[in-house]
Amino acid sequence: MIDAKRLLEQFLGSAQGSPSGTADRGASGGGLLDTVQDFARANPLLAGGAAGGLAAILLGSKGGRKLAGGALKYGGIAAIGGLAYKAYRDYQAAKGGQDGRQAPGTPATGGAALQPPPADSPFALENAPQGADAFALELVAAMINAAKADGHIDDAERARIEGRLSEGGLDAEERAFLARELAAPLDIERVVKAARNKEEAIELYAASFLAGAPDHPAERAYLDMLAARLGLEPGLAKTVERTVAASQA
Repeated sequence: MIDAKRLLEQFLGSAQGSPSGTADRGASGGGLLDTVQDFARANPLLAGGAAGGLAAILLGSKGGRKLAGGALKYGGIAAIGGLAYKAYRDYQAAKGGQDGRQAPGTPATGGAALQPPPADSPFALENAPQGADAFALELVAAMINAAKADGHIDDAERARIEGRLSEGGLDAEERAFLARELAAPLDIERVVKAARNKEEAIELYAASFLAGAPDHPAERAYLDMLAARLGLEPGLAKTVERTVAASQA
């Protein structure tokens, strides 16, 4: 059985070692992250010379783009929700709340440090309408989908990735899930359908931007199309991108 939350944590190379996923792992990492970092150093063309988690194997790190320690200290699950939550609040603050949709929690402040979304917020994974595990897998799938927009993962590279995954501490079902996602054709509709509400749309876009390379024309076009299909206002999409970019090392 896939442990979706654990897989997402591993995918982002984030906090592990505590049941809540909130322990700060420090700069040295451990476990699967060490394995990924070793792989990245041994395969600079594939991993971009840096690794932030299992995504370094699956996505090639896109030149080393990853979440910084301050974002990861809360765990990958909370980090994605926190990024989306902060971006939405900042966007509302810039608009002056003109659309009447005020995100739950304290008033928006653009300079506030990244925090996990409040427990009662729609941005909290546990409040996902389809269930936390199902949405965690959708976030992973969205990241892989974004990475495929430039044709980065070809058959030969996928074979290398799948071989390395068998050494990464994943069980057979988790490896099979990732192998299916890697082999599947690019499918923006699948990502769009995963969003059950606006908050999930923002989270899916944040995860996709984190995985993609917006300076690549094909991926830039994919992200622009995804934002439009998810129903995100251009200003909101740009705020999400700025928030994610600010969180990266």
